[in-house]
Amino acid sequence: MDLQDIKDIERATEQGRGELFRIGFALIFIVCVMLYTAIRGQGEGSIVLVIAAVIGGYMAMNIGANDVANNVGPAVGSKALTLGGALAIAAIFEAAGALIAGGEVVGTIRSGIINPDMLRDSAETFVWVMLAALLAGALWLNFATAVGAPVSTTHSIVGAVLGAGVAAKGFDIVNWGSMSAIASSWVISPVLGGVVAAGFLYLIKRSITYQPDMAAAARKMVPMLIAFMAWSFGTYILLKGLGKVWKLSFMAAALYSLGFSVVVFLLVRQRANRIGNVIANTKGDVNKLFTLPLIFAAALLSFAHGSNDVANAVGPLAAIVDVVTSGGAINDSAAIPVWVMGVGALGIALGLALFGPKVIRTVGSEITELDQMRAYCIAMSATITVIVASQLGLPVSSTHIAVGGVFGVGFLREYLKSNYDRMMAEIKAHHPEGDQAAIDAFLVVFNKASIDEKGEMLKDLKARSKRRQDPANFSKGERRGLRKVYKRQLVKRSQLIRIAAAWVITVPASALMAAMIFYMIRGMMVS
Repeated sequence: MDLQDIKDIERATEQGRGELFRIGFALIFIVCVMLYTAIRGQGEGSIVLVIAAVIGGYMAMNIGANDVANNVGPAVGSKALTLGGALAIAAIFEAAGALIAGGEVVGTIRSGIINPDMLRDSAETFVWVMLAALLAGALWLNFATAVGAPVSTTHSIVGAVLGAGVAAKGFDIVNWGSMSAIASSWVISPVLGGVVAAGFLYLIKRSITYQPDMAAAARKMVPMLIAFMAWSFGTYILLKGLGKVWKLSFMAAALYSLGFSVVVFLLVRQRANRIGNVIANTKGDVNKLFTLPLIFAAALLSFAHGSNDVANAVGPLAAIVDVVTSGGAINDSAAIPVWVMGVGALGIALGLALFGPKVIRTVGSEITELDQMRAYCIAMSATITVIVASQLGLPVSSTHIAVGGVFGVGFLREYLKSNYDRMMAEIKAHHPEGDQAAIDAFLVVFNKASIDEKGEMLKDLKARSKRRQDPANFSKGERRGLRKVYKRQLVKRSQLIRIAAAWVITVPASALMAAMIFYMIRGMMVS
């Protein structure tokens, strides 16, 4: 074996070493959770608590690995944040959100999916249902992360509770009204997210990037866009991020945030005017104005996610702790001990750091190409859609909204590119064949014109072409190009199909796994 062969072997095993390193750290965390729970546990229920805590820690890591990518993926894909910076910010703010505003109480039966009264006769069965749900939800998230598919944590645990409940008590235990709402969110969430993100991108293009003087347009519009971002994020954080520790109505949260957004507007406008002469008339320089707001957006989205979705990791664990420590009583809600919240917060942060980059890359760069302006639109979609949907009572998933926003931005870009190609084909078609100088001269003026002026130029061009009464003045190839403009695909269809498939099968897959795990647990306990 020569030196080159040794180098090839080292390169081949390098990825495996990194994977073993990550798995090793994850196992150390699980062992620490197990030891801590065993030390503090007492009596017959201690072994159950240890098992539940280990599964809860495993679930928390998988939430960090998969769900958090939606908050920081666009910022990383647009290069507003490096991957390392995004991991650090998200880990800190996810943990802070969980520990500061995660709430003191969670429902023992997630989202009313199953009827808790049918489980009150047996605390043992209830614990088995919660254990099966935790493990099944974690296993499904683990699989989704491995294939790089961002899926809804809420849907994973809902499906798992559903499957374990049905295995325990049959289909009568299911609240089918809640399940129909969950199913409707598969469509509502990505469609709303995509429409809102595409709407913001179109507004930015019309008001800034399609203007002849982009720098002047940016100085006027960017302060308003960032102020609106401050208002929406302020409202979102007050309602969702701090909703468990500071109860506010929508109007109160909106008014508080409005005052904050006015301050932000004045500060950003002052800065934009100060650096106005430095901003070049290019998209690249305009993009830089959105970098700092995107960093704050990633932090605030992570904080809100930590304060809300930590219940997905520790809710069933808190329910088990409540049943064991209360001597078998099953309550509709359960207090979350500090140590349980700590397991969820640390698990989410560790899972993000160790296994999050794969899904972050999928969201940030493997669906469509993102820049800071597009990432801004996705961040706005994540907040505006949740706020509007919550006020209308529509069931939505934050994961589906964020990923739908990425697809919405990509498909709008495809449409605009195709529309531009069609205009170029019309310009060439309505000029004499071979007169490239005339075409080039027209394009110079056309590209500098405003949107309205471009429309008038095209209308005038067609009219002049008709007056020449020579519609065959251009070649057959150009006429074919006018009829069928080449469509550039800016959204990867393979990613669309893979992610959509993962979304659709999340609830049934986690439900099936939970039912199988419940039967296994019951079989072991009864025997």
